[in-house]
Amino acid sequence: MISPLVKTIEVPCDQQTAFDVFIKEMDSWWPLSRFTVSAMAGGVARAIRVEPRVGGTIVEVGNDGTEHLWGTIKSYEPHDAVSMDFHIPQPGEVVEGRSLVEVKFLRLMENLTRVELTQTNWEALGEWGEQLRGGYDGGWDAIFADAYQKACGG
Repeated sequence: MISPLVKTIEVPCDQQTAFDVFIKEMDSWWPLSRFTVSAMAGGVARAIRVEPRVGGTIVEVGNDGTEHLWGTIKSYEPHDAVSMDFHIPQPGEVVEGRSLVEVKFLRLMENLTRVELTQTNWEALGEWGEQLRGGYDGGWDAIFADAYQKACGG
């Protein structure tokens, strides 16, 4: 079993805002020119579209309009938690499995929320699971602990 990847940060906003920024405004803070299928192909993504509901999809829209499925929302509990199967594929990659990302939002004070991101199910990514875990470890530092935290006012 490949160990879970856990990232925990505190953001200077209330719990509802932290949740909404993460899931409903992902397009505003995700580094579109760096951590996308489009970026791996040498371009910049146009957008990320998230359908905020159980069964909703997370889709990257490339600069040319091509859509890349990143995952599907598995649980949706505003403003407490969300989980999704998740994997940003390499250009042309046929995705047969996805990791599971669970994000929990805990109110600490009126304008302070602890956000914990846990990524598991690396085995679903096959022989690349361990290597991908290492890539996501550094990627989440830049995406979650930097870009998302700043979007929340940090």
